[in-house]
Amino acid sequence: MPTNIEIKARVDSIERLLPVIVSLADGEPEHVIQDDTFFSCPDGRLKLRSLSDDHGVLIYYRRTDQPGPKPSFYVHSETSDPDGLRSVLVQAYGEHGRVRKRRAIFRIGQTRVHLDEVDGLGEFLELEVPIADGIESDTAANEAHRLIAEFGIEDSARIDGAYLDLLRAANDTPPKP
Repeated sequence: MPTNIEIKARVDSIERLLPVIVSLADGEPEHVIQDDTFFSCPDGRLKLRSLSDDHGVLIYYRRTDQPGPKPSFYVHSETSDPDGLRSVLVQAYGEHGRVRKRRAIFRIGQTRVHLDEVDGLGEFLELEVPIADGIESDTAANEAHRLIAEFGIEDSARIDGAYLDLLRAANDTPPKP
């Protein structure tokens, strides 16, 4: 199963971070709008990410909820009918929640840097450092720490869970079984 080392943090201003990230990035960012629907899943998380009317990605992943660098194991499958697949999955598993965001994706070496504007939550930075091509977990975690420090992100800004967890907490909604 593919694996990333991830760090997610709340930021006061994406605009403040942009000059530093742009100076380190390998090129222009990719801009995407993501509509993630989460489904009940006993061991990990299952979400359908709609990127357009005819492109979506079903993603299963497992990761611990901790604020520092953490491994995230995932598999995914693409679909040309995200609305139809969502309908089937909601009937089969129930909708656990939904997260909508605008994301700018930069690359710095192997690292994917996401600048997220999440509806109902605010602005965030997420790093994904892949563990692949001879990159060990410790090396990936060190790279994540280096970039977080270079971006000026304080340890207290790091978050441990998913955006869905933050939305539920903000709305004081208990998790569905």
